[in-house]
Amino acid sequence: MRTKQIWANLGVVNIERTITFYQSLGFQLNGSPSDDLVSFFFGVDNFVIHFFKKEKLESSMEGSYADLTKGNEVMFSMAVDSKDEYDYWINIINKAGGKILFDSNKDRKAFYDDNGYYVCVFKDPDSHKFNLLYNENM
Repeated sequence: MRTKQIWANLGVVNIERTITFYQSLGFQLNGSPSDDLVSFFFGVDNFVIHFFKKEKLESSMEGSYADLTKGNEVMFSMAVDSKDEYDYWINIINKAGGKILFDSNKDRKAFYDDNGYYVCVFKDPDSHKFNLLYNENM
């Protein structure tokens, strides 16, 4: 199958809070928000993530929304171009109300792995997880 486009649909509790968080991180709105949907462009290819009110998403999915306190449905990875940009993102995520997650294996919140990656996982206000990374060898 060859699709024209692919995007993600995630559920949120509060559309205004979602707008504030992702605009604070510098992401561009995709269209105009409504009472039950806001959409943003991510990355140089303008990958689209739609954030629906949970009730609206459940109706569209014809099923229950995942309980993000017990696990995750998906984790998006976002790469940056420099260590300075990586450090900037960690700072801005915290200021915007995101949460950098503790890595129990590394005993620190952001870490450097054996493959040359600086890595951290963070959650948005609705607990959707993102992986922020920078590879110094690329």
